[in-house]
Amino acid sequence: GKTSVTVPLNDSLTSFRIVAIANADSGLFGTGYTSIRATQDLMLFSGLPAMVREEDRFFANVTLRNASDKNQDAKINATVTAIAQGKLGKPVELAAQNISVKPGQAEELTWPTITPAGADQLQWDVMVTAMSGGKATTDRIKFTQKVAPAIKTRTFQATLLQLDQSLDLAIAQPKDALPNRGGIRIDLSRSLAGQLGGVRDYMREYRYTCLEQRASKAIVLNDETLWQSVLQSLPSYLDNDGLAKYFTGMREGSDTLTAYLLTIADEAGWAITDAVKKRMNIGLQAFIQGRIRRDSSLPAADLTLRKLAAFAALSRSEPAPDALWLTSIMIEPNLWPTSAILDWQTILQRVVAMPEREARLKETEQILRSRLNFQGTIMGFSTERSDNLWWLMISGDGNANHAIVNLLDNPAWREELPRMVKGAIARQHRGHWNTSVANAWGALALRKFAQAFEAVAVAGTTSASTANHSRSVAWPASRQTGTLNLSWPTSGNDQLKLRHNGAGKPWVTVSGNAAIPLRAPLNSGFSIARNVTAIEQQEEGKWSRGDMLRIRLDLDAQTDATWVVVDDPIPAGATILGAGLGRDSQIMTQGEKREGWVWPAFEERAQDAFRAYYEYVPKGKWSVEYTIRLNGAGDFHLPETRVEAMYAPEMFAELPNAAVAIQSPGEMSYLTKAKRWLDTIFKPRNGS
Repeated sequence: GKTSVTVPLNDSLTSFRIVAIANADSGLFGTGYTSIRATQDLMLFSGLPAMVREEDRFFANVTLRNASDKNQDAKINATVTAIAQGKLGKPVELAAQNISVKPGQAEELTWPTITPAGADQLQWDVMVTAMSGGKATTDRIKFTQKVAPAIKTRTFQATLLQLDQSLDLAIAQPKDALPNRGGIRIDLSRSLAGQLGGVRDYMREYRYTCLEQRASKAIVLNDETLWQSVLQSLPSYLDNDGLAKYFTGMREGSDTLTAYLLTIADEAGWAITDAVKKRMNIGLQAFIQGRIRRDSSLPAADLTLRKLAAFAALSRSEPAPDALWLTSIMIEPNLWPTSAILDWQTILQRVVAMPEREARLKETEQILRSRLNFQGTIMGFSTERSDNLWWLMISGDGNANHAIVNLLDNPAWREELPRMVKGAIARQHRGHWNTSVANAWGALALRKFAQAFEAVAVAGTTSASTANHSRSVAWPASRQTGTLNLSWPTSGNDQLKLRHNGAGKPWVTVSGNAAIPLRAPLNSGFSIARNVTAIEQQEEGKWSRGDMLRIRLDLDAQTDATWVVVDDPIPAGATILGAGLGRDSQIMTQGEKREGWVWPAFEERAQDAFRAYYEYVPKGKWSVEYTIRLNGAGDFHLPETRVEAMYAPEMFAELPNAAVAIQSPGEMSYLTKAKRWLDTIFKPRNGS
């Protein structure tokens, strides 16, 4: 017999092998196969970069291939639509192009383009049509480009207050800030737990990707989907002993990271798979008992602190760990940093069989009270100078938030907790705490505080106004939070007037957001020098599409640091070589040099930047090199190069980068004409 089957094919030049298997009764069967090639007469291929930055001037390229056996006279139409904050703009129709393509040949088509400011994405729609013998041959592609800011809008100042009736604040746009960017943001909430707008924004845009940072991001955003993603990948992060690694490529896991993951997951009420959790618990138990050894990232006498953190994490599991495991530790809480006091308190709260438990609990609370230090509205600890153990992911901000979580269920601290919460929030800088770990503890602390303390209903209307704008929020029973956005005053100073008419006292966070270009290097614990060298350059002194260049970063650390990230941007459309992917060039990367006593734990070759993560950086100099290929032509903006100690972010350096001009080989006159044409249509901002 015969049968027919419809096989859907794609529109690329692709080969398929089709196999048919037939069977009837027992012993009656047969097979047959054939190979086919799927193609079409005209095919469009995108040459657009996946990511561009605001106000990049670039050439949008597509390639038209004629796979037929005759000449094709084609017309190409293209439209581009900007998307900003989820809203589609008006499609812009680009100039149609007519082209003749010979059989078996391909031609490139180009449109000079400028990326609009304020867009999040660009949607491209390109269609080709050719008429032959009264029959139309067509092809169509759609492509979405991500748009990133060359100069990010960041929070430069934020303040928290409880609004009773009225308040006036003086405001002024920061000097050198770009116009029409940023503004005054007022986050309103019935409770302090809602004052996480700046924290959520900070973590939502957080670009670093180690295991801890992914987990902390899920906690802050309360994103169970992201948490499930972390759990699915968690087994690949465990070493042979069951300890979690920051990156999968590392040889050994960390007791500090393992303890943190178990602790923060338990506080958030989010489960870790039983089998995975058992492996992690076994690893921590072996570490406490000395059956496995893990050296600290920084040469320091911190074994006692790490064992306390590991034991505190295990105390959250059933059955509780044996108190005898701590016999190797000298119990001297007065000599410990605050983080160890908090871990010791957790152990005493959860392990009922601890010797002299009640007396030690009282001693621990007394030590915490004696260390608490309120300067104005900011809460700190008298031992804070020695509490910043960054190589163990511990900071003063993290300790303040961790202490609130520890004490929420303690009746003796009920009167102190509101003041502690205000003091912890006042520690925020630019709307967030200093590390991803501190932000995770802070998010949990505020949520738990709201559940335990805040039940006062807010009703009525809250308004914010300046000389030119006014916004308001009504408080129905269903509303928990609200946000008001006002633009900066057009000139000089202005007054921000906050008013609440109704019952209750909403919490208000006022944030000043602006995009301020970096004019000069900033050095605070690190310094950076950036050098670019041509590997293959078609025209001396000018960059052309297809050139290859090597970037060298010379860095200097003023003191030892752990978990340092180096973040260096690349032009839109460029490719960082060395990843081993298609069309990569291993030969071109062979001359890359690494100097200094540092080794990256992980290197990220992203579409927008090269990032290197270092577990430990000693005081002194080191350098890193990488190679890129320039794939597009135009003028491309670059954000700043940054080096940062992720768990001590006050240690950082930033270096401004000039825009990169890349020309098309043999098309210098066209590039010049295109720039002049763009300048007649688009008005440059601030002379850029």
